[in-house]
Amino acid sequence: MKLLFIFLTLLITLLNAKESYTLGDGIQAGPLPIYFGAYTSAEYKKSNKEVKYSIEDLAFLSYGNYQRFSYMAEIEYKNLYTQQVKDDVSSQQKDTRLYLERLYLNYAFNDNTALRVGKYISPIGFWNLLPINVLRDTTSDPISTNIIFPEFTTGVYGSFTTIEEDEIKIDVMLQNNDDLDNKYNNYKINKHYGIGITYNHNNFTSKLNLGYFNKLYRLIDEELQTEKTNETEKSNENDDDYEKKSQEEQNLYYINLALKYDTLNYQILSELGHQNSSNGAATTYALYIQGLYRVTLKQSAIVRFEAYDDKVSNTNDTFGVFAYTYRPTYPVALKAEYQLHSLSKFNKVLISFSVLF
Repeated sequence: MKLLFIFLTLLITLLNAKESYTLGDGIQAGPLPIYFGAYTSAEYKKSNKEVKYSIEDLAFLSYGNYQRFSYMAEIEYKNLYTQQVKDDVSSQQKDTRLYLERLYLNYAFNDNTALRVGKYISPIGFWNLLPINVLRDTTSDPISTNIIFPEFTTGVYGSFTTIEEDEIKIDVMLQNNDDLDNKYNNYKINKHYGIGITYNHNNFTSKLNLGYFNKLYRLIDEELQTEKTNETEKSNENDDDYEKKSQEEQNLYYINLALKYDTLNYQILSELGHQNSSNGAATTYALYIQGLYRVTLKQSAIVRFEAYDDKVSNTNDTFGVFAYTYRPTYPVALKAEYQLHSLSKFNKVLISFSVLF
């Protein structure tokens, strides 16, 4: 709480001191190359059995660069407040812990080569590189981005990019230590080694990621808890087996292929992932393909198809996402979506409002 109080005090002081401010640009600390910002999002969810209101994110950022150095620090309240009615039972939940999402120092040797040390977003695929709700196309994230690979890595990151007509980028992730905050990641890990290759030609970009990590624990995902796709309810024995599988230590290997075609009016985005262990496939496949049409400069219509087969939770599902996003200004987003699942009892409506300061 002390850290949050200091951060808020600095932010309020800078807001009062700065004559002009543009939403989303953050606040500069006087003449120093240091900026402060924040973002928040609220969400409404309605399914057959549940109605939920939540303040999903409240995060505070500090970032800047000086000559070849740059840094990023981000702390966040995750699921700060939730009110829900489930099976006719009303409840409220609060999580007042402040999580460390990102903290790293970056050094650019030249225009081609860079080195990063600290906790950073794993540069895998395309969707995972957008951790801020307001910047994403839809309220929900594709399931594949949550179960195939660690969303965050604590360690060393290096990248090399060719500056030519056809851009090629190679990046490497190395972790052989504990996470700076292992409560803020989809997996608790102490090892992660990965390599990525990105090819960009005009409007087309492709990316291939390969990696290995030591899973100590997989944080239970709400979607995988509630959307088990077997026709019958799981027994207590199977639920206990899921907990055991989720918490047992494993060496996991993954491959993730991502494709993107982006023009002025529309975008096609797709990712396909596979995860394997010494015992066989942990996730046989997890994929999505998404089409986005920019109706106007401020409005977008999105359709996404998803399918996955997760052996850890015994979940196999296919579903469609139909969404619409309105941005009165880019750092503000009002999003609505409807998910149509292969099992109708898992259909849901999601609405979110998010702002980047």
